[in-house]
Amino acid sequence: ENGTSVEEFILLGFPGTRHFRVCLVVVFALTYSLTVTCNASIIALVWMTKNLHTPMYFFLCNLSFLEIWYTTGVVPKAIGVMLGSSQTISFNVCILQLFFLLSLGSTECFLLSVMAYDRYLAICYPLRYSSIMSSVLSARLVLSSWLGGFLSISLLAFLTSRLTFCGPDVINHFLCDIDSCLALSCSDTWPLEMATFLVSIIVVVASCVVTLISYMYIISSILRMQSAHGRKKAFSTCSAHLSVVTIWYGSTMFLYVKPSAQKSLNLNKLVNTFNTVVTPLLNPFIYTLRNKDVKEAL
Repeated sequence: ENGTSVEEFILLGFPGTRHFRVCLVVVFALTYSLTVTCNASIIALVWMTKNLHTPMYFFLCNLSFLEIWYTTGVVPKAIGVMLGSSQTISFNVCILQLFFLLSLGSTECFLLSVMAYDRYLAICYPLRYSSIMSSVLSARLVLSSWLGGFLSISLLAFLTSRLTFCGPDVINHFLCDIDSCLALSCSDTWPLEMATFLVSIIVVVASCVVTLISYMYIISSILRMQSAHGRKKAFSTCSAHLSVVTIWYGSTMFLYVKPSAQKSLNLNKLVNTFNTVVTPLLNPFIYTLRNKDVKEAL
């Protein structure tokens, strides 16, 4: 009734020998360095190259900016946890990390659906694309993605902050997430579980449906192309995009689109690694560095 009796948590990270954890630290550190460098380079390249000042690259810059902060919110702390030098996290910082990670993740869901819709317009309506996807519309879509991502998670962060923790204070993870908080709470978690499930349906499933429908129309349009070379090139691009979309949405649905969020905490760590470490590194290579215009600008 007087609030939380537990003021800080202990993050366990990954189990195993010290040698194994050091190897993980090296992998995390290298991946983080590459992620930040590649995404920052994309933003700088687009900003300096006038030919890349188009809606598609505007969306990609926002995705790169998001990925930098998304992985920054996880990896440095995870490295400290695995080295044993920073295993504790205060309750307020835990809620803050949870809020920003989920908000950025929700924003990425919206951005991926916006980017899929943008490609749908470019491939299916090439002559009308420039008039439909204006700079004003692209700015509104991006702003809506950011606002929608952060507003949709505000309720979850508020409900999580109202939970009571009586002990134990050990989180079986390398970051703070809703599953871990639910597992440790000694108060009624049903409102938060239901809110998490409903928000996940609205944010993750709805944006995934928009993305998949857009790619279905894109593939249908590709099949009607006369040029075999054009079909092969388009399919190569779409398959690469769909691979990243599948990893992102598949892992996100596993983590959040479920009625009860307190099970499989060990498996959640592995799936979270794909979300927070692997996907942010793949995005710049799949979406940007394979493009002809970017290669020429480089």
